[in-house]
Amino acid sequence: MGSKWRKAKLALGLNLCLYVPQTLEDSSPSMDVGRRYSDAVLLSPTLSSQSQGSDCLPAMPTTPTPSSSGLRLAKHGTKPSKRTCAICLNTMKPGQGLAIFTAECSHAFHFHCITSNVKHGNQSCPVCRAKWKEIPFQSPASDLAHGRARINPVDWGQDDAWMTVLRRLPSPRQDASRHISSLFHVPEPAVYDDDEVLDQQPESGERSSSTVDVDNSSIGTIEVRTHPEVSAVPRSTSHNNFNVLIHLKAPLTSGRQNSVTDQTNMPPTSSQSCRAPVDLVTVLDVSGSMAGTKLALLKRAMGFVIQSLGPSDRLSVISFSSTARRLFPLRRMTDTGRQQALQAVNSLVSNGGTNIAEGLRKGAKVMLDRKWKNPVSSIILLSDGQDTYTVCSPGGGGAQSRTDYSLLLPFSIHRNGGTGTGFQIPVHAFGFGTDHDATSMHAISETSGGTFSFIEAEGVIQDAFAQCIGGLLSVVVQELRIGVECVHPILQLSSIKAGSYHTTVTPDARTGFIDVGDLYAEEERDFLVNINIPNNESGNEMSLFKVRCVYRDPITKELVRCEIADEVKIQRPEIARQVVVSMEVDRQRNRIRAAEAMAEARAAAERSDLTNAVAVLESCRRALSETVSARAGDRLCVALGAELKEMQERMANRRVYEASGRAYVLSGLSSHSWQRATARGDSTDSASLLQAYQTPSMVDMLTRSQTMFVSHGAGAPSPHPPIRPARSFPARPHPR
Repeated sequence: MGSKWRKAKLALGLNLCLYVPQTLEDSSPSMDVGRRYSDAVLLSPTLSSQSQGSDCLPAMPTTPTPSSSGLRLAKHGTKPSKRTCAICLNTMKPGQGLAIFTAECSHAFHFHCITSNVKHGNQSCPVCRAKWKEIPFQSPASDLAHGRARINPVDWGQDDAWMTVLRRLPSPRQDASRHISSLFHVPEPAVYDDDEVLDQQPESGERSSSTVDVDNSSIGTIEVRTHPEVSAVPRSTSHNNFNVLIHLKAPLTSGRQNSVTDQTNMPPTSSQSCRAPVDLVTVLDVSGSMAGTKLALLKRAMGFVIQSLGPSDRLSVISFSSTARRLFPLRRMTDTGRQQALQAVNSLVSNGGTNIAEGLRKGAKVMLDRKWKNPVSSIILLSDGQDTYTVCSPGGGGAQSRTDYSLLLPFSIHRNGGTGTGFQIPVHAFGFGTDHDATSMHAISETSGGTFSFIEAEGVIQDAFAQCIGGLLSVVVQELRIGVECVHPILQLSSIKAGSYHTTVTPDARTGFIDVGDLYAEEERDFLVNINIPNNESGNEMSLFKVRCVYRDPITKELVRCEIADEVKIQRPEIARQVVVSMEVDRQRNRIRAAEAMAEARAAAERSDLTNAVAVLESCRRALSETVSARAGDRLCVALGAELKEMQERMANRRVYEASGRAYVLSGLSSHSWQRATARGDSTDSASLLQAYQTPSMVDMLTRSQTMFVSHGAGAPSPHPPIRPARSFPARPHPR
């Protein structure tokens, strides 16, 4: 009889609750946003059909933990029953095959019961009538049979990018939530050789000794083109620092894949076998400053990264605050691996200081100690603060600073490190918010061969990660080296403009080399070779130099040698005639000139001479506007002018420069010096002209992140957004 009365009381809402109103101190927007998203809900992966079998049980959605400002307490001292759904009056017990929804007021219901209730317009608790900030929402496109549902904030549109997907989890043998904390705090081994084994991979990561010779016209090889500054130089005239542009473009896929089949007609499910798998280590800041919304956004971004990796890719996560710990070793991102990775990331809590050096040390140790090796390796570093343990004067970078930021990065993964593994494990650094040490993050990325991105708006962290992952998952060329050899006996190389790429010129100045490293699919590079041309009366034509390249195919491990059949030649007429300056050469000279102006302005700003810094940028902007490509309306030149103008505004005063100017400039320098896309504020927006280096794979992954697509049916992903063309700018403007 007592049980029936209890059910009746619950149904009638007699189990009254007391609502404690918020105080002014607790009603700040940041606190409200922080409570709106729970750590568990923000990890919102979509499962493949393999993880949706009949042996899977629905997950229990987790709602934000109520703070003292919004806690609802029972009036009476008796403990209310949490085993009965107040809507259907049936028992609720984990493991019975029905999902359970727990609201922020702590009352729980069967998920299908409460979604039906909300569907009819009810947005308050049926028991205590408290108004909910988050409501369960079941998508019409995916029924309960498919185990898909969404949590939709009351005051948000249903198509907002923040909407989260809940999914079925593999049936746990015990309550995993009780053991997550202890599970990921297990003692770490002295040697990190416990990485998960790879399929049909040699233990030592041995490279193939075979070499393939191809010509520049072969399908699936690097496209190499050359453009002299002008087509003719009079015989009686000498020309020092004559510019010749070397333009490279990576293939869509590796040479082996192109020779086997036409990739354009392959289904998306086969994309994993068409690219080189990745070993990725993420080094994540979980210091006290990451508490609240920042940590929640980081967890959601990591959820996207985990879901973007394939079963042949491996991931390891390092978290650091005052100390660093490895959450789990390099693990393949199978369905099981993804699930374990998501649980590990969701277990992160924020506290302590910021020890970037210790986090990177463990990240590098994971890479160096691994027993097996995927062809592509990279480290992603994210921090919102300044290292308080290793560097002596964080964040300054002024004239009096003598900080050696290279101490933050283990020497073993320096580009020119002592182990020979340098440059193969770049660290892509992400400065989160306006309080991070941009100087140290840029130094870390520059020393390792990675890029530095400035995440000014916290909400774009996932898009920034997506852009980076889109590139890492599309590596088609490795260890690329370009060679330039003078042909005419009287010619000598003056210099090679290659940004941050390492260049060498032989003592006789007859031969030069550019170490490029990895290239993403369809990624482009432009290098200016300066050559001294003396007067010469020997003929009407002069051969300047020839170009050859050597690289490794990341899938076959073969060395590929490619030599351009045609030598770079110019005409040597007797009489000078009017010549047209190459548009391609001019636009690249503008890019290099702008990058040099940015570096000069940054140096002046660090000396607290902001007036001179702004003047340098303005002078460069005016000079660019008078060039041939600018007069022709070249889009790259327009974008460079807009970028220089933005930097001027961010150097308006010391406060603005310290808050965002330094990070914005350093991220721009990183992008131009490596000719690779970085995130700068909202520059991941597809409409931004700043993304001159985005590749199609980057754009595709960025689109997926921004659209937050979900599955329409059991294991059937929604159609992927079409791949947009790379945001490289044509030499001539298109007619409007």
